[in-house]
Amino acid sequence: MLRKTLMGALAGALLACGAYAQAQAQAPAAAKDEKVTAEELIAKNLAARGGLDKIKAIQSAKLTGKMTMGQGMDAPFTWEWKRPNSFRAEFTFQGMTGIQAYDGTTGWSVMPFMGKKDPEKMSEEEMKDIDEQADFDGPFVDSKAKGITVEYEGKEDIEGTPAYKLKVTRKRTRRGQEFEFESSQGDYKKVGDVLFPYSQEFKPKGAPQGQTMTIDKIDLNTDEPADRFKMPEVKKEEPPKQGN
Repeated sequence: MLRKTLMGALAGALLACGAYAQAQAQAPAAAKDEKVTAEELIAKNLAARGGLDKIKAIQSAKLTGKMTMGQGMDAPFTWEWKRPNSFRAEFTFQGMTGIQAYDGTTGWSVMPFMGKKDPEKMSEEEMKDIDEQADFDGPFVDSKAKGITVEYEGKEDIEGTPAYKLKVTRKRTRRGQEFEFESSQGDYKKVGDVLFPYSQEFKPKGAPQGQTMTIDKIDLNTDEPADRFKMPEVKKEEPPKQGN
C-alpha cells in the first residue's frame, strides 16, 4: 500500500511539473474570448513559457523538492530527465530512499519500503507509467502522434484566478479501469529561457484533497551520464565455502 500511495502521487504530479498534466490541466486565461480551441490554448501556453524551440533545446533537467500527501506524510524527491526518453526519480520516506528509473528500454526500481533493496525490473503496467513519465515534452507537444486527445472544457476559478480548463486523455486503462485526475499549477518562475511552475496540486477527480508538490530547485542541461538511468547489475551472493 505504501508503494502505491507514494508512486501514485509521484507519477501523477510528475508531468505537471513542466506545466503538463496526465488528465486535466489549468492553463492561464489569456483572453476574454470564449471561442477558443484546445490547440490555441496549448499554443499560448507554450509561447508564454518561452516557446517550443526553447523548450526542446533543453536536453536534460534535474528537479528537487517535496511531495506532501497528508497525515504527516512528506517525501523529499529528486527527478531527472535526459533526452530522448531517460528518467530517474528518487524519493525519501522514513529514512529510506526509493528509486524508479528508465533508460528508454528497461524500467527498474529499488523499493526498500517493501524490503527490496536490490534493483528489480518493472512489471508491464509499471513500464507503461514510467514510459509516460519519461516523455520529456509532455502531452501538450505532438499530442496526436502520442495518441493523446486534448479538449477545452471552459473556464474555472483557481484560488480566485480565472483559468482555462483542458482535459487531456490518454488511450489506456489501468487494470481494465479508467481513472481521471485533476491538477493545477502555480508559482511560475523562469529557469534559463523557460517558465516552470514551482507548485502543483494533484488529486483524483472529485476528491476533496490530494497531494501537493513544491519544487525547491530546477537545474537544466545538467549533462547526466547515461549509465545513471541504466539498471545496475545485481551481484549474486557467493555460497559459503564448505569447511574441510
